[in-house]
Parts: sequence; structure tokens; C-alpha cells
Amino acid sequence: MSIEIKVPVLPESVADATIATWHVQPGEQVTRDQNLVDIETDKVVLEVVAPEDGSIAEFLANEGDTVLGEAVIAKFTAGAVAGQEVTKAEAEATTPEAADDTNDALSPSVRRLLGEHGLEASQVKGTGAGGRITKEDVEAFVKSKSAAPAPTASAQVDVAPLAERSEKRVPMSRLRKTIANRLLEAKNSTAMLTTFNEVNMKPIMDIRKQYQEVFEKRHGIRLGFMSFYIKAVTEALKRFPEVNASIDGDDIVYHNYFDISIAVSTPRGLVTPVLRDTDTMSLADIERNVRELAIKGRDGKLTVDDMTGGNFTVTNGGVFGSLMSTPILNLPQSAILGMHAIKDRPMAVNGQVEILPMMYLALSYDHRIIDGRESVGYLVAIKDFLEDPTRLLLDL
Repeated sequence: MSIEIKVPVLPESVADATIATWHVQPGEQVTRDQNLVDIETDKVVLEVVAPEDGSIAEFLANEGDTVLGEAVIAKFTAGAVAGQEVTKAEAEATTPEAADDTNDALSPSVRRLLGEHGLEASQVKGTGAGGRITKEDVEAFVKSKSAAPAPTASAQVDVAPLAERSEKRVPMSRLRKTIANRLLEAKNSTAMLTTFNEVNMKPIMDIRKQYQEVFEKRHGIRLGFMSFYIKAVTEALKRFPEVNASIDGDDIVYHNYFDISIAVSTPRGLVTPVLRDTDTMSLADIERNVRELAIKGRDGKLTVDDMTGGNFTVTNGGVFGSLMSTPILNLPQSAILGMHAIKDRPMAVNGQVEILPMMYLALSYDHRIIDGRESVGYLVAIKDFLEDPTRLLLDL
């Protein structure tokens, strides 16, 4: 039975997508729910899985092709295909040279990988169906070459020539191009300005030290800094509605809800999944949801819904060691808060010098909608909440 493999339905905010990677080749046997292809949108990577046991009969779209929602990208044959099953003995008897008589036997990703490492297909033994070479075969071959033992002292060693200067050109991923375009748009279409302050993190650190064990036993998750940041950001937004607003044409849209985007670094690039209705969340709820989004980002499981919306963004460059930065707006939002590394510094306290764990805060904002008074006042409110967490409990 022949089945059409289609691109999933794309959200209204996503116009098209790109075929990122085919994980199987025509004729290769697959099982139900096995991932066939990764399809990359501006925001997430979508997986298309096998509807039944069977095999791909024909590709209708190749890696790098742009496709629309529900477009047919392959023909799939359900059930075992006569003449396509290969026993282990037959696979071992099939030489890579026989499978690679024509370059068509190699997938685009395999050809690209061979080219990057200056390899010929005949050098690599294929373990795929019919002896085809897979990406894993190439990677294993490269790894085995790099791990080859060095010659002994008694062996005659030829002096190798100096490595040739080289460079590698690879196309931008769809996500990277989207990030580049959005950052450029933010710089060119807004009146962006950044204001700074610093916060004494000792009160928060004391709370974590005192209650960490009890908190984890009760809620099943560790008490981190991010929950305090999100709570402080949310309470400050209630006091400064301009920071929670956005520009739409000639109108200012004031949001009466609190959806906070969290900047998360993933293997594919920086993404900003959204925590919704943070004003209703406890510290444990925030920690749990942040952890879930971080894991989904790491594993490439973020959905379009996870990435859509958000009125304000929090980014923490401190986890990478950043001491100070000027974060760029996440359009169409009007402000973004940058957190940084916590460092012990000598500070003047009541006429005495004390060593305190200090952190710089940076608020970038769109000056078209947020004035200096609101931006500075908002950042000071966050500073006050973090330096005296009791304010968060008493709504002061």
C-alpha cells in the first residue's frame, strides 16, 4: 500500500519550512513511528515519523528544499517490500564499492560530510541497507582515523608537512537566518537603549542555603535563582505597565497578562520559549516549568506553541560567565532584562567595606514607548525585590 508522507500543518505564523535531514534512504526498511525526516521552521524542528512498518519508495523533496504545510515530500510503501530485505550476511558481502558505483547512492548529507573531510566513498564501509554509506559510517571512520595510535619511538617517522590552510563554508540553518534577521530588525527599527544597575544577591543566596533541602524534599525540584528573577520581573511589570506593552502600528498595546520569554541556548541556537501567566505561579512552579523548557530545548522538542507569544524576555548570560552585556530586544517586545555572573566585590555598607556577591543588571528597552523614568524605575524595582525578597511575599 502506497502512503503519502506530508509536511505537518504549519501554524499561521509560519509561512514555510525547509527539509533539514532525511534519516532514511529509499528502499531502507523502517518501523512504525521511526523518524523519517527533520523539517526545520523559523522556530522549531518538526519530526515526521513512519506511519507503518515499511520503506520510503521515493523522495519528492530533497534536503535544503523549501516546502509548504501539508506538501507531499515522499512516497511510502507500507509492509515489507519484495527484494528489499537484506540479510546480515548479504549486507556484509556487499562491498561499499558496489554500492557506490554511482553518486546517487549517497544521500546529500553523506556527500557533504565526505566532502568536508576530504574522503572518497570507497574509503568508508557502509552498514546501511544494501551496503549504503550512512552519516554514522562516515563519522565513525573519521573518529577511528583521529584515534589511530601514534608510532613508537623505534619506528621510522616521516616528518609530516605543515597542515594546509583551509576553510569550510556551510549554509546557515533556517533558525540561524531567522535569528540574524530578527536581531538586525530590532537594531534598525527600534530606538533601543540600555540602562544598568547592580544587585546584592546575598539575601537570595541566604534563602537558598537555608531552605534548599526542605524545598527540594517538598517540591521535588531544586530552588534556583531563575524563580526569584521571574517573580521579581513579574511584580515589577505590574507596577510599570509601559514595560509590559508593545507597539502595533500607531497604537500601544498594554497587556494585562504576564507571559515571560526565557532565553535558552540550544545546539541549534538561541531560542526563547515562553512561561505563561507567571503571576499565578509559585517559585516551585516556575522552577519546574523552566527546567521542562530547558530540557525540551536541549532535546529539540520545543513546539511552536512553546515559542509563540511573550511580553518580556529574561536572558541570563551569567551562566556562561558574562559580567555585563547589552541584550537586544526580542521583537515585538519592548524590553529585555539581562542577568549576569555573580561576583564577590568590595562594597561600601554603612561606611564599612564588605565583600558581597554582586550582579549587574541590564535593561534594554524601546525608547519610543518606554521613557527613562519608567526604565530606571522598573530596574530599581527589580533590584529592590531581589535585595529584599520579603517584598515579594508582602506585595510591597
